[in-house]
Amino acid sequence: MTSIRKRGTKVAGIALLAAAFLVALPAVALADAGAGGSAGLPREELQFILNTFAFLIWGALVMWMCAGFTMLESGAVRTKNASMICLKNIGIYSIAGLAYYFIGYNLMYVDVGSVIGSFQFLYGPSDAEIGLLDGAVENLADVVGNGYAVMSDWFFQMVFVATAASIVSGAIAERIKMWAFFAFTLILTAFIYPIVGAWFWGGGWLAEEGFVDFAGSTIVHSTGGWAALAGLIIIGPRLGKYRRDGTVKATPPSNVLLVTLGVLILWLGWFGFNGGSQLALGSAADAVAMSNVLVNTNLAAAAGVVAALAVSRPIFGRMDLFAGLNGALAGLVSITAAPDLTDHWWSVIIGAIGGVICTLAIKGLEKIKIDDVVGAIPAHLVCGIWGTLAACIAGGAKFHVQLIGILAIGAFVFVTSLIVWKLLDMAMGLRVSTEAERLGQDTAELGIETYPEFVLMPEEFDD
Repeated sequence: MTSIRKRGTKVAGIALLAAAFLVALPAVALADAGAGGSAGLPREELQFILNTFAFLIWGALVMWMCAGFTMLESGAVRTKNASMICLKNIGIYSIAGLAYYFIGYNLMYVDVGSVIGSFQFLYGPSDAEIGLLDGAVENLADVVGNGYAVMSDWFFQMVFVATAASIVSGAIAERIKMWAFFAFTLILTAFIYPIVGAWFWGGGWLAEEGFVDFAGSTIVHSTGGWAALAGLIIIGPRLGKYRRDGTVKATPPSNVLLVTLGVLILWLGWFGFNGGSQLALGSAADAVAMSNVLVNTNLAAAAGVVAALAVSRPIFGRMDLFAGLNGALAGLVSITAAPDLTDHWWSVIIGAIGGVICTLAIKGLEKIKIDDVVGAIPAHLVCGIWGTLAACIAGGAKFHVQLIGILAIGAFVFVTSLIVWKLLDMAMGLRVSTEAERLGQDTAELGIETYPEFVLMPEEFDD
């Protein structure tokens, strides 16, 4: 036991030293550059390195949000469907990465007109970067002049499209066929999301109008929410969710620990989501702005939790943990459109309102019999709309422009998704069989259970 403890202490010490080195390296380089020492890097090259490093590190943190969605969804569904959730989420990230590489990024960012970019099959490093790697040092000025490595930007943008697709997964869980869902994910990440992104982030018509969406309350979260809503309308609720007498069958999370862990992972990943959207870390102004973004992100999430818990008792008749967890996501989505506020108290207000409207929307969906397993529509769509409008309060946005953006993106994504879902339903069928849904997708489709030592109790279905 003593030797194990010593080895653990040694490993921890090495890890701390490595972390300290990574933290101190940029500072040392800056000091050398500022002093004009021969060992220091030119300031332009140092800015290039820091910008590229920021894209890669923040992108990796956003990628970790996939783990958060996996934990949240697998804990929210019944145990008989948890394995399918795990497969779907790792499939989402893989399909999104490939689709965005072969098609999506080009449509979103390459030679964008007012609506869409140019269609190119592949995307890669610039000619100057390839030459530099081959030893052509004369290309250094051209490479550095871009401000960041080309593929670092691609990587950061790619993890955002995976987030949009993950929103759809949780909403329509427990009854959709795996391959049908993967087919929709391919179309969403290769075409629908990139076209919406081109309108604003790619420099298209919404950008020209002055639309404001710093990190994607509408571009990412509402897009995922609209696509999920279209899918829910086509596929319908789970068996027995809404009884004949009009009452709603309670389907509480099967594993509250996993749901909570998932929310905390998403909260952590959101610092990369919003902080990285500063898109630069090469100056003192960038560092200050990024610091403000992270603080506002954290305050909004915290306010969302407290506000959702406060209103959960009058709305649900109890202090609702699930409402509080969704309140955190509601606050995060709400602040994402304008997290660069300098008056931090505004982020508290925006996040708190997001928590309240998310909780109300969860109850509202039950009233209209929309069966959203994880509350994706309230947290991502409803709060995405609120956050985009809230950018008018202190984020400098114009209300009519924000409203135009919300309506245009909503109409395009919802109608397009509705058509795609319907075509997929006609071609291959969206919904698993009644027997598979009763038994659970883990056993019926995968032949592997998440909790094999558990004995599944038969459910009563009023259908």
